Amino acid sequence: MQIDFHHTTTYVAARLAGFEQPQAEIIAYCAQYVDNATSSGTIFFDNQAVYNRISSAHKMLDIRNTKPLANHQVWLTFHFLPGNAGLPASEDYTGKFINKIVCRADSPVAQDMLRHVINQQDQAYSLHQLGVAMHVYADSWAHQGFAGVMHPVNEVEDATETGNSNVFGNSLRSFLYDVLDNAIPPLGHGRAATFPDMPFLSWTYLNGKGESVSRNNTDDFCKAADQMCRAMQRYRAKDADANVPGIGNTDMGRIRNLFSEFKEREGDKRHQQWLQVIRDGEFSFGAESVSYAARGKNSWKAHALGTSHDLPVHHYHENFLKSNWKLFHDAVQSHRFHVVHDILPKYGICAA
Repeated sequence: MQIDFHHTTTYVAARLAGFEQPQAEIIAYCAQYVDNATSSGTIFFDNQAVYNRISSAHKMLDIRNTKPLANHQVWLTFHFLPGNAGLPASEDYTGKFINKIVCRADSPVAQDMLRHVINQQDQAYSLHQLGVAMHVYADSWAHQGFAGVMHPVNEVEDATETGNSNVFGNSLRSFLYDVLDNAIPPLGHGRAATFPDMPFLSWTYLNGKGESVSRNNTDDFCKAADQMCRAMQRYRAKDADANVPGIGNTDMGRIRNLFSEFKEREGDKRHQQWLQVIRDGEFSFGAESVSYAARGKNSWKAHALGTSHDLPVHHYHENFLKSNWKLFHDAVQSHRFHVVHDILPKYGICAA
C-alpha cells in the first residue's frame, strides 16, 4: 500500500474508531513513516548524548535488499509479515519453509501482533507502536501471496487487468514486460510493481508456483480498513477480544467509492485527493485538516533534531526524549524485537 492508504485511510479509520484528531494524526503519521524511515545508525548530540535507530524500510533498488539479514529484519517484520500458511501456532505446518513466511491477510501471526499492542499500553510509545502495527496489518492484505525475501515464489507472470481503470493502456502484461521485464529482483511484490498497492485495481496473474491468482484490490482494501478500525476500537477498549462494530455502512460506502474513483498511478496524487475529501468533511467525524511531511522543516525529524538532515553532531533539545520522531523509532525497535523474538518463534519461524 502507498501513502494514500497508510496515511489518510489510516487516519480516517482511527477517527472512526473513536480516537481524537491529535491521536489519529500520530497513528497515521507512524503508519506512513514506516515506509519513509530508510535511514539507520547513531545520532550524536553536542552534549555527548547518543540515540541509535533502525530503518523500517529500504528502497526497492537498495543494495541492502541483496542481504538476507536485511530482508528478514526489514521486509519480513514491517511489510511482509509471515503468514504461517494461515495456521495458528498450535498447528504444525510440514510443508516448505518458504510457505510459512509468505504473507497472508489477517493471519494468526498478525492477530498475535495486534494482541500484543493492545495489551501493552504502558509505554510512552504505545500509540506510535499502534501506528506501526497498522502499517504491517494493512500490508497483510496488499502483500498477501508474496514473501519478504528473494525467492522464486514472488515471480509474477501474465498479469492482466480484469477491471476497466485504463490506467495502464492496453494491459498490465505489456506494462510489466515493456517497463520492468526482469530488472527487478523477486523480492516481495517487486515483480508486480505497485499493482498490489493500487486501491482501484482488479487483476489476475500467475504466481511463482504457476497458480492463477485473482485480486480485487478494492475489496481487499475495504476489508483492511474495516479490520484496522476494529483493532483500534479494541485498543481503545483495552480488550483484544472486545466485540466492536468497525466502520459504519455510510462511511464504508464512501471509502469504497474513493478507492474506486481515484484512478491515479501515483500514490502521492491519490493522497492529495484524500486530504481534500477529509478537508471537505465527507466523513461522519466532520471537516478536518491533516498533513504529512516525511522530510523538511515540518517533519517529525526536524522537530526532534532541528533539521531533517543527518549531521555529524546535532544540537540536543530538552524535548527530544518526548518527541514523536524518537518515540516512533522506539516503537519500530520494540515492534521488530517482539515479532522476531516473541511471535515468530511460536510458529516455528526463525527470522534474524
